Amino acid sequence: MTNTEPWDPTAPGVLRLPSGRLVRGRALRRPLPAGPEPTYAVYLLGKQPPEVPWEATWLRWRDFRLPSSRADARALLGEAWDRAAVGRVEIACGGGRGRTGTALACLALLDGVPTDEAVEFVRRNYDPHAVETPWQRRYVRRFAD
Repeated sequence: MTNTEPWDPTAPGVLRLPSGRLVRGRALRRPLPAGPEPTYAVYLLGKQPPEVPWEATWLRWRDFRLPSSRADARALLGEAWDRAAVGRVEIACGGGRGRTGTALACLALLDGVPTDEAVEFVRRNYDPHAVETPWQRRYVRRFAD
């Protein structure tokens, strides 16, 4: 598989956005899934993530909280959405649900999913427990502002 081939849409954690872009969400506490590596990743953690052999960026985001910088989150998630059109983008946090689900819901907004449907879209197509807290749901609603 070359670097330009997309994720397998049936692979665990892969979310297909309405535009057809594929993004993989995952839990960093679990082993790396089999198959191709990401071409770009955004890691949502309270501390710097370990080094990986692919291009990755870190968004400081403590567990059960919100991103430390709204501007950084907007920029990095916009970059992830852009790159998902041509590469394998991964979004991940420790458990793969709260922060990852919130970020995936924000990507869904960037992809045209209506604000009031973004969380449900991610829960239906990625993980039923994604976006764990009321403030994460509120963050998604306000992301487009």
